Amino acid sequence: MTVRDELAALVSAASDGEVSPAEVLAADSLPEIGVTSLTILRLVDAVEDRYGLSLDLDADATFLHTLDGLAAHVTAHTDQAGAAPAPVRTWAELS
Repeated sequence: MTVRDELAALVSAASDGEVSPAEVLAADSLPEIGVTSLTILRLVDAVEDRYGLSLDLDADATFLHTLDGLAAHVTAHTDQAGAAPAPVRTWAELS
């Protein structure tokens, strides 16, 4: 599973399934497909947990508007070599 695939699944889980991973993968922008600010906050928590990152929302966070931007940010700030994928869970399971 690629970083993009993992992130698409995380976006879908953060939206409580309102958007599918396939929709996320095909989208030009996350807000365009109905990803809300609440979903973004849930996504930030999930990304931080999954990749051990601290995403600074006070800085320029425009990378959160697209899957490619998010994937590039995650890849640039983590060592993906040998990282074990965590299971993707629903938001209810994360709460």
